[in-house]
Amino acid sequence: MRRSREALRSIPAVVLGGTGYVAGELLRLIAGHPNFSLAGIMSDSRPGEPVAAAFPHLASAFPHESFKSQAQIETIVEREQATAIFSAAPHGAAATLIDALLLKAEGAGRAPHVVDISADFRFRSATAYEAVYRHAHGAPARLAAFSCAVPEQLRELLTPHVAHPGCFATATLLACVPLLAMGLTTPELFVAAVTGSTGSGRKPSDGTHHPTRHADLYAYSALAHRHAPEIKACALAATGIEAQVAFVPHSGPFARGIHATVQATLRTARDSAQILGALREYYAGSPFVRVSDAAPRVKEVAGSNYAQLSAVSDGRTAAVMCAIDNLNKGAAGGAVQWMNRLYGLPETSGLTAPAPGWT
Repeated sequence: MRRSREALRSIPAVVLGGTGYVAGELLRLIAGHPNFSLAGIMSDSRPGEPVAAAFPHLASAFPHESFKSQAQIETIVEREQATAIFSAAPHGAAATLIDALLLKAEGAGRAPHVVDISADFRFRSATAYEAVYRHAHGAPARLAAFSCAVPEQLRELLTPHVAHPGCFATATLLACVPLLAMGLTTPELFVAAVTGSTGSGRKPSDGTHHPTRHADLYAYSALAHRHAPEIKACALAATGIEAQVAFVPHSGPFARGIHATVQATLRTARDSAQILGALREYYAGSPFVRVSDAAPRVKEVAGSNYAQLSAVSDGRTAAVMCAIDNLNKGAAGGAVQWMNRLYGLPETSGLTAPAPGWT
C-alpha cells in the first residue's frame, strides 16, 4: 500500500534549552516521531559535547549527536525552508533567542514555526508579562505572532507560533475551562495542585532537591505564585470570562506528574454525573483527555501525553481533579502536539504511547 504524503514528510527540528529536563523530554519524543527529525540541540555552554553525556538514557537514540552553538542553530534555520523550533530555554532568555533565530530565518526567506515552553510569550502584552516577571520583555514585537492555550481549548490556530502554558497551568486549565465555558460555575476558582520534583528543573536548591522533598509534602508561594496570572489569562482567552484564581501549589514527593484539584461554586444545582457528562461533552474528540468516574492518579499518566480528569459535586460545589505528566503533557508533549498542528500533521503523531504505569 502506498504511504501517505504525511507519512513520508520529514521536518527538521531544533531544540533550544540545552541540558534541561524539558529539553531531554523533547529529544525523547522527537526520537520516536514519524515526521520530526533532530537537526540540532543548542547549548551555548556545552557546544561540541555529546548529547548522551547529559542524557544517558537517550544514548541509543542519539549516539553521535553533539550540542550546537547558537550560530550553528542559526545556520540550520537559514538553510532549511521550514524548521520546527522547540524552545525550552528559560524565561527571560527565550524571547531574545527566538527573536534572533526568526530574524535569521526571515532574512533568508524561510518560514519556521516556533513552540515556546517558557513564559516569554504567554501574555498578550509586554506590560502584562513585565508585571509578573519584573523585567523587560526580550521581543515585544513578536508577541502578536504567538497564541497561548492548551491545544484542546483552541480549535482554530491563527498565528504562526505558539506559547504552550506551563505545567501547573495546563492541569488547571484542563479542569476549569469547561466549567467556565459551559456556564456551570461562578468565575471564582480555588486551585490546589501538587507537582513532582522535575518541575523545579535540573539544578537542585534547598527547596526543590529531591532528597529534601522525598516523603514530604508542603505548599509554597500560596496565593502568590506567578503562574496564577497565566492561568487567568489563558482562561480568559479560552472562554471570554475573567476568572479569579486562588492558587496554592505544593511540592510532592515524586519525580514526574501533577495532580490539580479545582473547586468552584455551581450556578445551579448539578450532581456528579452531570458534571462528568459536561466534561465528556467538552472534550469529545480530544484524544489525549480522558474523563473517568474514578479519581485520577498520577501513575496513570506519568510519562505520557494523556490527561486524566474526574469530578464530584455536592450540589453546591464542583470539584474537578486533573492528573498530567508535568514534563510531557505539561511541557514537551504539549509542545509536540502544537507543532503537529502547525505543520498540518495529525495531532496525535508521535504522542500516543501509553504511560509506563510503574514510574
